[in-house]
Amino acid sequence: MQKEIVNNVPTIIAIVVTYNGSKWVDKCFGSLVNSSIPLKILAIDNASSDGTPELIRKKFSEVELIETGKNLGFGKANNIGLKRVLDENADYAFLLNQDAWVEVDTIQKLVEVQQKHPEFGILSPVPYDGEGRDYDYIYDKYYKHEIKYDNKYPCETYKIGFINAAGWLMSFELILNLGGFHNKFYLHGEDKNYIDRLNHHKKHLVGVCTSTKYYHDRKKRESSEELLSKRIYALESKIKTQMYNPSVNPVILLLKSLFYRCRCVLSKTDKTLHLKAIIFTLKHFSHSLFNRYIHIKL
Repeated sequence: MQKEIVNNVPTIIAIVVTYNGSKWVDKCFGSLVNSSIPLKILAIDNASSDGTPELIRKKFSEVELIETGKNLGFGKANNIGLKRVLDENADYAFLLNQDAWVEVDTIQKLVEVQQKHPEFGILSPVPYDGEGRDYDYIYDKYYKHEIKYDNKYPCETYKIGFINAAGWLMSFELILNLGGFHNKFYLHGEDKNYIDRLNHHKKHLVGVCTSTKYYHDRKKRESSEELLSKRIYALESKIKTQMYNPSVNPVILLLKSLFYRCRCVLSKTDKTLHLKAIIFTLKHFSHSLFNRYIHIKL
């Protein structure tokens, strides 16, 4: 059942996790302050050392600032804000990356769609790059191809299998049912795990609203990021999301993964990478047996 909105004015808590993000403070928080729909804005700072908290206080007195005192990572810090949504009985959370900003009516359009179609637990605008001329390259390469164009909703909204959490509108019902981000994810993979849990729950949809946009100021990765260390980090994140997916049988996944990785090691194809994968698989298999949740208490 859709949560009743008092006096037809939704309460929305915008949550921005910051860490050494001073160069984006003006664009990020300025866009939220100027939103066409009223917002409560919550900044959660993960022990920045570049003056980010002081800058927020100086320029945006209307923003509530929580300083964690240490770097909690993306998921745990956002959970502080999501708990506030439940505690204050707010209607929505809007998660926004510190290096992102919205248009004036971005959030209002998302809310309008969600109120008409409450089956959407997560709605995202289309992410553009920081210059606003092209799609965010990750969206362009991976996500937009998942849009189910035969399922059209108002404001050019479509179901999508996954979209990253740099700009999510989340309903109160979704947060109530799923709780927060999994504490086993520090940075990267926590949004994939959240949507895996959403899909397992089978009560909510994920959508992208192509009639509205936001801007994500991340440059396309340089070739130096193809170093082995970065490939290993990405590999572990992928294995973690697979192991903590409540819809996947971890024993079957373990056996299939070990069989595949051992064959690769024997064939001497990316031997170091596959040996690391075997270690990660065994490690996260044991952890996931006792931590494969749908609901994460806030």
